[in-house]
Amino acid sequence: MVSLEKAQAEYEKFTSQFASIIISTVNGQGVPNASYTPFVIDESKNIYIYVSGLSIHTQNIEAHPQVSILFIEDESKTKQIFARQRLSFDCTASLVERETELWKYIVEQFQSRFGEIIDMLRILPDFRIFKLTPHTGRFVIGFGAAYHISGDNLNQLVQITRDNAS
Repeated sequence: MVSLEKAQAEYEKFTSQFASIIISTVNGQGVPNASYTPFVIDESKNIYIYVSGLSIHTQNIEAHPQVSILFIEDESKTKQIFARQRLSFDCTASLVERETELWKYIVEQFQSRFGEIIDMLRILPDFRIFKLTPHTGRFVIGFGAAYHISGDNLNQLVQITRDNAS
């Protein structure tokens, strides 16, 4: 059994090992799509994605702003394929308006993280930034070590037991 303190420490550093997230969206007819995208994250755990308007996931976000995201341990690094470490969040997406102060700040975060490719993306008119605001989440370290995360406090884990598994 993993102590809550150890789980909390794992959670606090977990997202730093990733440059991209798996993103799940649905279109206006409810048809799901799984994809991935690079991201940056702020201190409040809001996730920002910089995506093309031509991509299916962007079109889906515009039609239905409820998004699920997943950070998952690399298969080659896992000790048990059935219990890969993972963190998922249910989020609401909102467009960050182009050329606002927030947009410029987030583009700079992308630039420092991903380099010169951002110079090209920033001039493409179809590329947009969405802010994904998490409201609930789940962090799984392994068998019997799953934790609920609430939008009220995204920094606090609550261990999932049989009594509170819903």
